[in-house]
Amino acid sequence: MPKKQYIDIFCECREIINRHSAEAMNAKREAAFEAFRDAELPTRKVERYKYTDIQKMLAPNYGLNLNRLEIPVNPYDAFKCDVPNLSTLLYFIVNDQFYDKVLPKAALPEGVYIGSLKAFAEEKPEIVEKHYGQIAEKDSLTALNTMLCQDGLMVYVPKNVKVDKTVQVINILRSDVPLMVNRRVLVVLEEGAEVKLLFCDHSADDRDFLTTQVVEANVGEHAQLEMYCLEETHYKNNRISNVYIKQEKESVVYHNVITLHNGNTRNQLDLTLSGEGSECFLNGCVIADKKQHVDNNTVIDHAVGSCTSHQLYKYVLDDEATGAFAGRILVRKDAQKTSSEETNRNLCCTKNARMWTQPMLEIYADDVKCSHGSTVGQLNDQALFYMRQRGITEKEAKTLLQQAFVYEVIDQIALQPLRDRLHYLVEKRFRGELSKCEGCKLCK
Repeated sequence: MPKKQYIDIFCECREIINRHSAEAMNAKREAAFEAFRDAELPTRKVERYKYTDIQKMLAPNYGLNLNRLEIPVNPYDAFKCDVPNLSTLLYFIVNDQFYDKVLPKAALPEGVYIGSLKAFAEEKPEIVEKHYGQIAEKDSLTALNTMLCQDGLMVYVPKNVKVDKTVQVINILRSDVPLMVNRRVLVVLEEGAEVKLLFCDHSADDRDFLTTQVVEANVGEHAQLEMYCLEETHYKNNRISNVYIKQEKESVVYHNVITLHNGNTRNQLDLTLSGEGSECFLNGCVIADKKQHVDNNTVIDHAVGSCTSHQLYKYVLDDEATGAFAGRILVRKDAQKTSSEETNRNLCCTKNARMWTQPMLEIYADDVKCSHGSTVGQLNDQALFYMRQRGITEKEAKTLLQQAFVYEVIDQIALQPLRDRLHYLVEKRFRGELSKCEGCKLCK
């Protein structure tokens, strides 16, 4: 059973795990272990997990770097980001450990911290204790991450401080053997704070990887968070990502998740609008072929009134790829004056591609404006015929139509340099070309 091997690992290595982490993180570990031990791993009989075989993803015997052995890689040398006109504050996570060597620390506004979660927990444990593990639901997969993670990324922006430059975090998977990575991210934005985060997932080795990731983002009153997540790994990568966001009064969140290269991916996003006047924009784009699988599952909880949510996810599936989208909008009894829209549109380019879509509304208030819808289809034959009559080859016509289909999501991105770069990467992806930047040594 997959569950037993993780219980055995924790029981045998509890002391090692704690020794290489921080007390504020260790304080949550035993409760997480008990939650994982007492719960069942989700199967396809569980509503939120019915489109992805989680137990199959967890079954292999992966290695773990619990002793925090140094990984022989210099990401600053191996990774050459080529996004024209996008000036970023660059950071690296190698597997699940913050990389703090080689380059000097970037100049940040006073009071801002971006760096190792472990180090911040040792320096300011009161902040970590207040927020770490507080909004993440205690399901078995989140509990698994909490009981095994030892480090991660901490983003802390104090009251009324704005980080002008985009914070770019490169997550690099590096190993000579099959490896399990337990990555953690904690974001705390105090009242009026603003930050833009760009997460890029890459694989440096052609190995089997299992990544569990938990992101907790606390967005204070009048604060603004932009979060962009780009996955460009390979077909041997299994990714389980749980993102939890809590918004306070009149805050704004932009969350964009884009999957261009992967193996098996399950992204879960739980967002709670807990302060009146808050607004969120959630967008997702998936391009998959061969036997790749991508499952996006979202819940937007309108806990109070006068909040707005927007959601748009699009998939293009080729060959034998499979995709799933399940989005639930929950409007509670007192959440009057709620406005919410949810859209999922999908293209299945072959007879063997499969897409499951399940947009849901659960409304207990009576003064609301909510809509949801989904479509699954193929490329428009009339549009193809029109383009063929004008001398465009069938292959090129299909590529152009696919690009136009996903650009609706890409064009929602506020960062123009990133938006332009993604137009380029999407085009290359549809043409079957490698998408790594010139000079980058990372494996795709």
